[in-house]
Formats: sequence, C-alpha cells, structure tokens
Amino acid sequence: MKAAWYERNGTARNVLEVGEMPTPQPAAGEVRVRVYASGVNPSDVKGRAGRPLIGPRIIPHSDGAGDIDAVGPGVSRSRIGERVWLWNGQWRRTSGTAAEFICVPEAQAVRLPEHVDYATGACFGIPALTALHAVNRHEKLPGKTLLIIGAGSSVAHYALQVAKARGARVLGTASPARAARAREAGADFVIDYKSKDVAKVVKDLTAGKGVDGIIDMDFASTADLLSQGVLAAHGKCVSYGSNYAGDIALSFPAMLWSSLTLEVFLVYELQEEARARAIDQLTALLASNALRHDVAARFRLDEIAKAHEAVEGGQVPGNVIVDIV
Repeated sequence: MKAAWYERNGTARNVLEVGEMPTPQPAAGEVRVRVYASGVNPSDVKGRAGRPLIGPRIIPHSDGAGDIDAVGPGVSRSRIGERVWLWNGQWRRTSGTAAEFICVPEAQAVRLPEHVDYATGACFGIPALTALHAVNRHEKLPGKTLLIIGAGSSVAHYALQVAKARGARVLGTASPARAARAREAGADFVIDYKSKDVAKVVKDLTAGKGVDGIIDMDFASTADLLSQGVLAAHGKCVSYGSNYAGDIALSFPAMLWSSLTLEVFLVYELQEEARARAIDQLTALLASNALRHDVAARFRLDEIAKAHEAVEGGQVPGNVIVDIV
C-alpha cells in the first residue's frame, strides 16, 4: 500500500516520506479500512516535530474516513463495505490514517452517513468530538453565557454551533483574520485578543459578572484571565489544550473565593461513556444536517509535508485534509 511516514522527529520536509509499505491484515476484533481522506490536526504535527517515537516508523494522523474492506475474527462480515469515519487511528499506535489502509478495533470505525463525504468525515475524531465533549461539560446552557477561546479554530467551529443550538449566548476570542469565521459559526460577539483587553470586554458585555463558562484551547493565556474575574462565581472552565507545554501558574485565591471549577481533558483519552455520548450526539446532528463543516484545504498524499506546514503555519482557517488516492 502507499503510505506516508517518518522515522525521526523534525520539520515536515526533512522527515516525512511517501512510499510503499505492506498492507496490514485485521486481527481479532479489528476492521481494515480503505482510507480516502486523512485529517491533519495540530497534535499530529506536534507529534512529528517533537514527540518521542513509540516505534521505528510512524504513519501519522488519527482522523480519517473510508470504507471497511476486510474484518478480523469476531467481527461481523456485514460491516464490509460500510462507509466509516475513524477516531484515535494513530493514538498509542505506530500506524495512522496517512496510508491507503489502516486496521483498528471495530469500535473506532463509526458509520458515516451516505450524504457526508469522506473529507468531512475526516474532521470528526478530534475537532468534532473535542467540541461536543467540551460543550457537554457545561450543563443547562439556556440563558447562560460561554466564552470560547480561539473561536476561529476547527474545534470552536463545531463548539459554537452546538452551544448556540443549546441556547447559550457565546462570546469568542479570535484574531481579525478569523473573526468572520467565528461569527459565521454562531458567535454573538468576537473579541480581538490581539488588540483588546479581553477581561475588560468580557466584563463590559456581562455587566461586570463574567461568563458562566469557558471552553479553552490555550490554558497558558486563559489562566491569567481567571484571576481577572472573567469567569463568574461558581463558573466552570473546561480546557483541552495549551500553547505552552510546561507548568502554568494559577491563582488559587481567585479560584477559591469565586468557587470556580477547572476541568481538563484529552480527547484521545475520553472515558467510554463520555465518548459514546459524543458520538451518538454527532450521529444525530449529522442525520439532521444540523452542522456546518469547514474543510479549508486539501492535499494529495505526496504533498503531506505541505499539509503539515499549512497546519503549523496557522494560516488555513479550517480543517486540513490529505486525500489518499
């Protein structure tokens, strides 16, 4: 099969290779998927750039979509031919979706509705599930105000839509270049974090109270906002990422005296019940055409280095897809 891989950390152009590899065979409980689209996420490029390799050769990417073409022992043959989207393709494994074929436990291959194309399906495993779980952690949203950090991101594009559909008023932070995208997804007000005092604007928009909840993708910056009263008393900040990988200072007095809650999660490690809930919700939303999707750039497999560079550069306002043909 044709595949892309790297054998050491480094820049995309220096370490990514494309060539032939043996086609995998499904083990017990697994399905083999003929991959047609592979999603490229920030975690994929960060892994290639600096995460220690767990094997001699890594086929990158955890998200993807395609058709089941073979099954292992214990899996019903009725699944052969099923259109599916994938989650955790390369998580704790050496073989991801940047290849013509991938074998995964059958639960990691979720039925893709006929009206949803493969490129869109390759956006679900990380962006859509992260968004749904983050919104799920904020209960009883009607009448509440949420602040979404990085409202122009791929995750936020889904989170904004879901939060608005559940009755929340949503504020977002975004650069001027991505503000329109955040508004299109449903943001009621977008704050230019590059030129505005985010804490002041949030307080002005909430009559000094602060927001009821935060969905955060960069805790390195959001931690300081918590000490400035951006989050109302008894509010919750749900964080799924940080642009700084080291220790981050947090004001305990600010958390204590306002009885704030901080919840952090890694989408790869969602508990089974939480993941099943998010998948069921996503399936229902897809069936009713209730979500807008945003595939912004597509590359061929032999252009995978360019795809990684597009994600690293942060200039593509949407999901980046590698077509496996």
